[in-house]
Amino acid sequence: MQIHDQRLTVQRDEGFVVFLIGARINKWWLLPVAWAVGRAFGRMLAELQADPDSGLLSFESYVGRTTLTLQYWRSLEDLQRYAHARERAHVPAWRRWIKEWGLRAAVGIWHETYVVEPGTYECFYQHMPAFGLGRVGPLVPAKGELSSARGRIAAGRRSAVVDAA
Repeated sequence: MQIHDQRLTVQRDEGFVVFLIGARINKWWLLPVAWAVGRAFGRMLAELQADPDSGLLSFESYVGRTTLTLQYWRSLEDLQRYAHARERAHVPAWRRWIKEWGLRAAVGIWHETYVVEPGTYECFYQHMPAFGLGRVGPLVPAKGELSSARGRIAAGRRSAVVDAA
């Protein structure tokens, strides 16, 4: 994993979706339920990684009593198409959650969705491997106007206006 020593930011001309999803173990004595939920989630991530056309751009996962997977999607439509596709891993897992796993309250699940347009975000990385939005890119030097958070937001807003014209 290459560590980038220079100051970097991301300049995307397109919007994207940040999707946070996770689970929390509530009843340790029902660990088989937690394992089943975790395996189902793992199947979903593997399925998405194997399909570059799914719209999932990148993800990072963190595990503890409460888990977190940070996902970047190309669009809200891509995320929703995956969530509702009956032939994909999510719908069967969701049905099992409703009929079995969710009834026991052994595991809680959660998600948050943020639709992000150009000019409404900024990011900064130094002495870091590609991480988060930096894995989606493109990474560019954070120099000149892009050296401050205010400048990165302003540059993104100008870019969005030019793209809309």
